[in-house]
Amino acid sequence: MFFKRSKSRLFINDSSISSKNEHQHRQIETNPNVASVSDRSIQYTAEFKFKAVQENLAGKGPVQIFRVAGFDLEIIGLKRAQSALNRWRSTYKTFGEQGFLEGRRGKGNTGRPRAEKLSAYKKLEKAEARIRLLEAELTLLKKLDEMEREAKKRQF
Repeated sequence: MFFKRSKSRLFINDSSISSKNEHQHRQIETNPNVASVSDRSIQYTAEFKFKAVQENLAGKGPVQIFRVAGFDLEIIGLKRAQSALNRWRSTYKTFGEQGFLEGRRGKGNTGRPRAEKLSAYKKLEKAEARIRLLEAELTLLKKLDEMEREAKKRQF
């Protein structure tokens, strides 16, 4: 696994192993302010997020906050630190400290309703519509197949 930096972004590639970059990955993982590290992201602890926002509101910048917390900004990237702090400030303003303690991902999404929430009648309607769609698709494919066979006959 190796890390590649491009304009303050960290890319991890599993196809190659470099001892120096493995060291950087372990360095991030061992920081007590890190909950987990994946190929594409670093998840910070809720306590660190809250503390970082408090310090930022008190006047400290992202560079100072992350360096004091033991992060090497050459590895993480300055823009990553700044954007993380901006997201955390926004979360703090909207949800307070509780926003860091509970998983907020996907909360408040008003997308398509889940199948479990549909009534039996709605489920039946949905299934019937799906059947009609599949039957129409099958009819179309049969017509297309027939047209292709006729075209081949005309060629010979």
